[in-house]
Amino acid sequence: MLRYLIRRLGRGVLTIFVSVTLVFFIVRAMPSDPVSLMISPQMTAETQQALTQAYGLDKPIGVQYLLYMRELLSGNLGTSFSRRVPVTEYLAERLPWTLLLLLAVMLIVILVGISVGLFAAAHKGKLADRLINIVVTMGISVFIPFMAFLLLYIFSFKLRISPTGGAYTPPKGTGMAYYLDVARHLILPAVALSITNLANAVLYTRNSMIDVLREDYIRTAYSKGNSKGRVLRVHALKNALIPTVTVIGMQIGLMVGGATVTETVFSWPGIGRLIYDSVNALDYPVLQGAFLLMAVAVVAMSFLTDLVVAWLDPRIKLGG
Repeated sequence: MLRYLIRRLGRGVLTIFVSVTLVFFIVRAMPSDPVSLMISPQMTAETQQALTQAYGLDKPIGVQYLLYMRELLSGNLGTSFSRRVPVTEYLAERLPWTLLLLLAVMLIVILVGISVGLFAAAHKGKLADRLINIVVTMGISVFIPFMAFLLLYIFSFKLRISPTGGAYTPPKGTGMAYYLDVARHLILPAVALSITNLANAVLYTRNSMIDVLREDYIRTAYSKGNSKGRVLRVHALKNALIPTVTVIGMQIGLMVGGATVTETVFSWPGIGRLIYDSVNALDYPVLQGAFLLMAVAVVAMSFLTDLVVAWLDPRIKLGG
């Protein structure tokens, strides 16, 4: 177990290091620089030069990288170019909204996806199973930005039964009315982001359960007089969930990436929308901090997925 933890920690640190390094150089390869967006006709050349020096952009890129890594190792993510506030403060302001969105998506994927997948497996070959397979195939093929715009157009602009964007209706309310308002705003972004992931969860749960139901120990359970429901719940469910949990864990990265598009379309004030705004503002420190946070989240979820899979199947040895 200790060897496994050390190995995973090392792999995780390496992944984060590579991600941070790539993001640092990629954002600086963009065809402009932050100072050019702040320059006004009234600025003198000396003022422009002072701005460049203040942001450390006058130094060679290698020196900038070393200085950034030094600050990063000390826990300093820098200061936002556009808002002049510490990046940690900016991220802390936006992170809860992304976590809320991802939590809603995960609940939809786990509760609905696994339930529908089990139902389809229990009715293999029947009309319900065939219809579910058709819908799942369509869901897997969905392009997230297209679905986000489609949902926004239908439910917000045509039917007018859903908010057009944001996380709440201004001015910000209080108490239960505020939470219900946030829930209303959350529905469309969560549905748009969950569709592809939900379809994959249904597919893997269905196929895995069908494979498990062919095993000898399942036939033995039936021969002992167990009902179909008991066989599914007690004997088959745990093993059938292993591929599904693995796939859901692997999709966390896709969910985080998809959140950038979804939050932008629905003006959801999370990390994804922050990344979009920071690209437009060429806010290097915020972009670096946001992608660092995403890399840490993906590594952490990968580790958590391994633990859940090991719990579902004790034959899997984490230290092996």
